[in-house]
Amino acid sequence: MLCSVWSEFFRCSEMTLAEKAAAFAECGFAASELSDEDGARLLAEHSSAADAGKAVRRITEETGFRFPQGHLWLAARITGDDYLQKFEQLRPWLDMYLEAGIPRAVLHANSARGQSYAVAHERRMVVLSRIAEYLRGTGLTICVENIFGTDHAESAALLGLMRELSSPNFGICLDTGHLNLHGETQADFIRSCGSHLKALHIADNQGASDQHMMPFGRGTIDFFSVVRELRAVGYDGVFNYEIPGENSCPVEVKKMKLRYLRQATDYLLGNA
Repeated sequence: MLCSVWSEFFRCSEMTLAEKAAAFAECGFAASELSDEDGARLLAEHSSAADAGKAVRRITEETGFRFPQGHLWLAARITGDDYLQKFEQLRPWLDMYLEAGIPRAVLHANSARGQSYAVAHERRMVVLSRIAEYLRGTGLTICVENIFGTDHAESAALLGLMRELSSPNFGICLDTGHLNLHGETQADFIRSCGSHLKALHIADNQGASDQHMMPFGRGTIDFFSVVRELRAVGYDGVFNYEIPGENSCPVEVKKMKLRYLRQATDYLLGNA
């Protein structure tokens, strides 16, 4: 599996996207998940979504550094009262990803706090159905993430959504940290999702809050079993870390952590 780290590990205030790619490569990584923060910055800095996507593609063409996965607008909240506006607000993000050649994009599609599941489902299907129609015939897959404490916390709900959408442009993203707060085991989730599993957010925690830590620390997730199950179902996406619990430190310390993470991941993948 190709190993990557989400791009906001180095904050936008610290580096441009091209500088981030160079820093990741310096530490042994050949890929990154394009973060919500970097996506928003690209769209703000360019006159069109196509130009923003070309800027990402240019980094890959010039350096070989890849963005196989990205995160769509975090604050989209497609089940909110303004859900009818959400497709148009997300469309520039979709256009940017299509132009950039990023094949998989993570989306939060869960219910809001205190919202009835029936209302959330009705609104969600309106937005996701429009996205499915817009992406028909393209190679972009929208990966719906499991979010603890919502109607999309477990595999059964996400698989139900996949059946209802019945679109090759939709899949599932497993966030291991979120799942560790819910109760379903990592192995059960992966086995249940099977070929629908298209993206990963790898992070650890102690089971009480979403700490976004690296593996092999104080967290409680068995990542050896995660890797074994991913291989068993034929997962073909990137092994992507989303670990904001590790980046409140100087850039040089972040690079030290990344070099360790690269070695630890090689050990994990080699011994699972």
